Order: sequence, then structure tokens, then C-alpha cells
Amino acid sequence: YAELPIPYEAEPRLAALAALLREWNDKLNLVSRQDVENLERHHLAPCLAPLKFLRLEPGATVLDVGTGGGLPGLPLAVCYPQAKFLLVDSIGKKIRAVEDMAQKLGLKNVEARQVRAETLTGQFDFVLGRAVAALPEFTGWVRGRLRPGARHSLANGLLLWKGGDLAAEIAALGVEPRQKFFLEAFFNEPYFREKYILHFAAEDILSKTRAPA
Repeated sequence: YAELPIPYEAEPRLAALAALLREWNDKLNLVSRQDVENLERHHLAPCLAPLKFLRLEPGATVLDVGTGGGLPGLPLAVCYPQAKFLLVDSIGKKIRAVEDMAQKLGLKNVEARQVRAETLTGQFDFVLGRAVAALPEFTGWVRGRLRPGARHSLANGLLLWKGGDLAAEIAALGVEPRQKFFLEAFFNEPYFREKYILHFAAEDILSKTRAPA
């Protein structure tokens, strides 16, 4: 994590999280077993890339949709203790793993819930998704969960970890991202080529897309 401004007090918990993820991965295959030796570099580091550009004010609310093994929600919750995180997934055994890890890490700012995103209520400052679904589909699930606002270093909205050529997905959505953060620029490694974090502002999504029928 040398390229990232990891808070000193978060380092032991991130190391503990990596150990717990490996332990659970032996049971559930949360991360590709071919790549688990690169867990910190290829999985945790990109989840923590927002530390380079996102400052969350106290009381911020964050929803991680399709969290799987708790990524990106758990490592971000470690580094943003001032924010409240809700991690959701439709697969119960993955949520049980996330709950176990959050408990063992002592994360009081994390709630994990087995639920489909489109059935949730409430609004959040940021909604996260890491390689979950195509942009129009994902946005349809979470559009109603977005709370417009601008009290953080980025406008409230979506932060989406994506890869490859996204021109067709962005055109289908009809909304341009406010910013596109290139992970290869952060980590200077070919593995991260064509991997990005896209930031869509809530107000853009709400004004330029329609609610699902």
C-alpha cells in the first residue's frame, strides 16, 4: 500500500482483514484462488484507492452493493471510521463471512445484510459497486438510494470499480462520470491497465435517468 495514504492506526486492522479473507477464502472462494497470493496488491489496494481522492465528513453514509467478501466496504470502513457502512449481498453465506470479519475486526461502523439492493430503503451519501453489473442495470437498482449533496471532497453519488472499454455502458446510461480515476496511474503496474474507479454525481443520475418502472 506504499502509494496510498493509509492511516497509521488502520494498518494492523488491514493486516488482520487480509488474514481473515484468506481464512474465509479457503471455505467460500470469495477471491479467485488463482490470485489469492496477490490479495493485498490486486484486491485490497484498489479498494483503498479512494483514500487518494475522497475525504468523508463525520456521519457520512456508504452503501456497498454486491459486497461479496466485503470488498470494497470492509477495507474502506477500516480507514474511514467516521463513516457508517452498510454492506449488502443477496448470498447469505457471503454476508455471514462479512459479519464474522467485521466482528473480529471490531468494526462498529459496519452493518452487513443479506438483501437485494433494489429492495432497500433509505438514502446514502455514496453507493459503491465493484465489478457488480453493467452501469444501466446497477444504476437502476440503486437510483432511489442516492442522496444528492456536496459536503464531502466529492459530490455525493456512485463510486464504481470497473474495467475495460466502458463507452457502450456509459452511452446506454446517458450520464457521463464526473471523474474517472485510473488505477494504473495510482499503482504503476500493468495489472491495473484499463481498470478504473468512476465517480457519478447523484444529481446527474437523478436528473438524467428515469426511475425503473
